[in-house]
Amino acid sequence: MDKLVIQGGRPLRGSVKVAGSKNAVLPVLAASLLTDEPLVIPNAPRVADVRSMLKVLESLGSRVVQHSDGAIEVCSASVPRSEATWEHVRRMRGSVTVLGPLLARMHRACVSLPGGCVIGVRPIDLHMKGMRALGAKVDLDGGDVRAEAFSGLVGSEMYLGGAQGPTVLGTANVMMAATLAKGRTVIHGAACEPEVVDLGDCLIKMGAKIHGLGSPRIEIEGVKRLHGAEHAVIPDRIEAGTFVIAGALTGGAVRVENCRPDHLMILLERLSEAGLAYDHGEDWIATVPYDTRAYGPRPTDVTTLPYPAFPTDLQAQWMALMTTARGMSLISETIFPDRYMHVAELMRMGANIRRQGASAIVMGPAQLTGAQVMASDLRASAALVLAGLVARGQTEVHRVYHIDRGYERIEERLKEIGASIVRVDENVSIDTSEPDEEPASSAPLRDKVIVPATPLPSGA
Repeated sequence: MDKLVIQGGRPLRGSVKVAGSKNAVLPVLAASLLTDEPLVIPNAPRVADVRSMLKVLESLGSRVVQHSDGAIEVCSASVPRSEATWEHVRRMRGSVTVLGPLLARMHRACVSLPGGCVIGVRPIDLHMKGMRALGAKVDLDGGDVRAEAFSGLVGSEMYLGGAQGPTVLGTANVMMAATLAKGRTVIHGAACEPEVVDLGDCLIKMGAKIHGLGSPRIEIEGVKRLHGAEHAVIPDRIEAGTFVIAGALTGGAVRVENCRPDHLMILLERLSEAGLAYDHGEDWIATVPYDTRAYGPRPTDVTTLPYPAFPTDLQAQWMALMTTARGMSLISETIFPDRYMHVAELMRMGANIRRQGASAIVMGPAQLTGAQVMASDLRASAALVLAGLVARGQTEVHRVYHIDRGYERIEERLKEIGASIVRVDENVSIDTSEPDEEPASSAPLRDKVIVPATPLPSGA
């Protein structure tokens, strides 16, 4: 088992390219089960969740080819098995998206309840509700979802909203199943996330008839069969947001390339509210440097909500940023109210955070110090890495297999933009500290340094 060892205090500078979206590629891979022809994804991210999904598909009988350039080709010409067992789906929640395609094509499916990050209860009742609306008989038996529709699925109208809003994977699952159903399906309360739109774009390339993508009302007209296609998934907006926050947190000049700024408008708005300047173009975002010894971000509240509001997957990273803000920030989590496993670890590093129900109150600025911390889930681990980048001294982040689920070679990419970070075996002790020297933040980072944020109080 590995850990990441970080020596904090360096402003990041340079360019980093965003990989294909992890959350988009998983349902797209599941869509390969809908056709007997190859589906090619030229820019699939090289992360653990993708490897796990490919194992699920192989267990169902799909043929998987991974090319040297990173492209993935999946062909489900023959899918003799319609059962995805716990052994194969336990590692990630995205594996549940094989339910809809298997039911649509094989008319039966047995999918074990999925695993994934420990971030609170994430029921799949809306997935089951959607399949029942399409005419399937669905039961939960011994931890398995068993569904059958031997006469085929039939289109219908349904509402898929839940207590925490629309279901992203539920919308994806039902949308895929409905592509091969008889007649018209209308999903009311559909998720509007870019990843759902991206899946719909892929299905349309495969011959599906879908309208209303990106809106709460999606209409699908069933077809008799789908064909193969090549589809490049959208850039990972959560990875992009994480690197943008890393640049802002360290006072650095980080240019995040191959991203979609329009998918991150709420994050950019909150950065402006915090007094942190940035530039952006059609496919890039760049943080503007400032002297972190004299200035810090303004406290800024966020509430996680379905897209296009602030994403739950950036909540932990934003909290790491707000530990350096001057004053009190309120962070409210409405998607997964228990998604605060990172709070105790940030407090171990010196953060002043108090949880109150589904909210967390962050008092800053805190002088974070390096510590031994434990990653509990994918995004929490990213937040701990970000905190380590600005902490005084050495931070060791343990259980980094969590971060490998969604970030491709994160330590190598952070190192390329100036971070002092290495991956080592858990049993190895390492000291990355350097001789005392003038802090790197005092060196000019660009010809023009903008000081957009709030001055820190004297002695902070």
